[in-house]
This record gives sequence, C-alpha cells and structure tokens, in this order.
Amino acid sequence: MPESPKLTSGSLTTLRLRKNEERRISIGHDWIYSNEVDTGNTPLKGFTPGQQVQVESSRGDVLGMAYVNPHSLISGRLFSRHAGEVLDTALLEQRVQAALALRQRLIPKPFYRLIYGESDGLPGLVVDRFDNILVVQITTMGMEVLREQVLTALDKVLAPQAILLRNDGALRELEGLTRYVEVVKGTIPERVKIEENGVSFEVPLEGGQKTGWYFDHRLNRLRLNNYVQGKRVLDVFAYIGAWGVQALAAGASEVVAVDASETFLQLAQHNAKLGNYAGSFRTEAGDAFEVLKNLHTTGERFDVVVLDPPAFVKRRKDHKEGSIAYRRINRLGMQLLKNDGILVSASCSYHMSREDLLSEIRQAAKPLPQELFQVLEQGHQGLDHPVHPAMPETDYLKAYFCRQLTRSHPTQKQT
Repeated sequence: MPESPKLTSGSLTTLRLRKNEERRISIGHDWIYSNEVDTGNTPLKGFTPGQQVQVESSRGDVLGMAYVNPHSLISGRLFSRHAGEVLDTALLEQRVQAALALRQRLIPKPFYRLIYGESDGLPGLVVDRFDNILVVQITTMGMEVLREQVLTALDKVLAPQAILLRNDGALRELEGLTRYVEVVKGTIPERVKIEENGVSFEVPLEGGQKTGWYFDHRLNRLRLNNYVQGKRVLDVFAYIGAWGVQALAAGASEVVAVDASETFLQLAQHNAKLGNYAGSFRTEAGDAFEVLKNLHTTGERFDVVVLDPPAFVKRRKDHKEGSIAYRRINRLGMQLLKNDGILVSASCSYHMSREDLLSEIRQAAKPLPQELFQVLEQGHQGLDHPVHPAMPETDYLKAYFCRQLTRSHPTQKQT
C-alpha cells in the first residue's frame, strides 16, 4: 500500500472551499462535499485519492486537515483541526489508545466496538473487538491508503492474536474501492466466544453479517430484561439469537426466533443450547413478513414482540418505500401481541429519523382494536458507539419499547 503523504509547513497542499461553505465545517462537521469545493482555485482533479490536505475557507482561514477522494460525493473528510497535523502511525496510535481507554472504562468485558469512525476521530474506520481478535472495516479511500499504518497502530496498542479485514461493505464502492475479506494476522476460528450482558454466545466472524455481531444494541437488549420474566417472546430478524437468548436468560418462558437464514438460526439454536435454553427456543425460517402472517393465521400470540430489521431505508430516495416496510412489519408484529403486550421496534436506518419511526409505529397501530398504546422507553446505540455532536449521521440507531392494551367494555368479562 502507498505511504501516507508527509506534510510539512513548506509542502502543504490546500483544499479551498467556496464562499460561505465553511459554516458547517466551522461548527464541527467533518465532511466536505464536492460541490462545496472551490474547484477554480483548487480543482478536485488535481488531487490524488487519499491525499492529505489542509482545508481553508474562501478567505484563507485554516479549518483543519483532511484526506481527499476527488471521485466521491464526500470529497474530503477532516481528521484534525490543527494546521499541518498528519494522519500517520503516531496519530493513529494516539486515537486508538484514546478509544480503548473509553471502552475499558465503561464496558467490563473486552467485547465492543473499539473504533467508531468520525466519533473516534478516525473517519472511514470501524474496528470491533472480540477479546484478542479484531475485525476491521475500512470504508474510504483515505483510510485504505493508510491500511498498513492502521494495522501497525492496532497491533502496537492491543497486540491482538488475529486481525480480520471485513472490507466487503457496499460503502466501499462509493469510494471506488473493491470489496475483499482478508486475514492479515493470525488465524480466525470458525466461531469466537463472546459475552454480552452476562450471556455467552458464539459468533461467526468471516461468515457472519457485517463484523459478526451487532454491539450497538447492547443496552437495548439489557432493557428487554424488564419485560420478559415468564413471558412468551417473538424475536424477528433474529440473526444468531442476540435478543432471544438474552430474553431466555432473563426468565422468558419461550422464544420463537424468525430469520430468513436457516444457517444463522441453527447457530441461534446453538447459542440457546450454550445457556441450557434449547428446550425453550424455537426457530422459524423464512421471509419475516410471510412468517408473521402465518403465525397470525395459525393463532400464535406473544407477550413480547421484538422487531430488529435490517435498514429498510439505506438511501434518502428509499424513504417512502422503506417507511411502508417499517409500517407493515410493525402492524404484523402488533397483530401477534396478546392483550397488554410489549412491542420493541427498532431501526438502524439513519434516514429514518426517530420521529419518522414513531410515526410509522403509530400508523401501524391505527386500524387495530387496541384502546391504549404507550411508549414506555426509547433506546439508542450503546456507549461504544458515541455520537459526534456535530454529525447527526453518527446517531443512527433507535428503538421504542411500547405497550399495547385492549380494554374490554366494563360490562364484559376480561379475557
């Protein structure tokens, strides 16, 4: 991989913004869009993908340091507000150490998102820690250029036994990058053991979704404990059983897990068996919408329904279609609730705002016979996914814990 440019006070390359385009950057946002660049003075075609530059306003005021990709809509990503500071191995190491210190202070076991992109000062980089194994995702050209320096910094700070690059996400294509999966250190086992909220799981790193585990819902799964004692739970989009197995550990009487992948459901069953819950854990493989319809037709009902779907709104232009999908899945989930049941409805779509999701939940409930629908709690991403205060893009996860109650007429007997 090419080495990171070494910038000195005498050799700084400048990226200049158009007039009045520095306002968002000045309040702390770290992205520069291609239409914000003064291409007359600093043409984007003059930059090498991944090149590090000093960003200036139209008046020549220094705004910070960034790396550039002239072929991407997001043409620049700031990594420092200090003039001349270079993103090299030393700075990478410093940022990794700061991120590690936060996680070690807040999370007792070494299973968490170690690096969360811009929120940890390292745009384009995600690192998940599974004890002595790291799973790394690089999503931008600027960070891909620094790949070897990133690996060196991670190795120096944590000395992991193994590192897996899961550089197979769709975001890489927006940066002109190819997708690949590569073991760059040690050996990656078929499954690794983790612990979340006191419950043990085995996780597939190379063959699983994303980095293998969704650490972002850690606190929401902990919140679920308050609602499941002695209850029958439906876990939809279950993957490998994170919600359902933890519900059983918290005292649920039975869990039915739904997922499109039979392979992942088999692993969910295995994870239930690890805690001696296999007898209370049932799986239903198939399209979630169709499975829920079938469960309703056959008269199945649940005390708690958990809906944790993939992102139905991946792009802004998908908002209308995705909103309909959220409404449909929530209505199907509500129809399966017993009286006084609990619905947990989540979304990982950044373009589906918290208010939009609540609106779709409300619309889903409209034609149903319940007389009372309450929001009891609102969940969000965990402590290892800190929100950058100037970048709403880093605040993507939301969850509503709702109560649905159908009251009988006073003269009728409650059932």
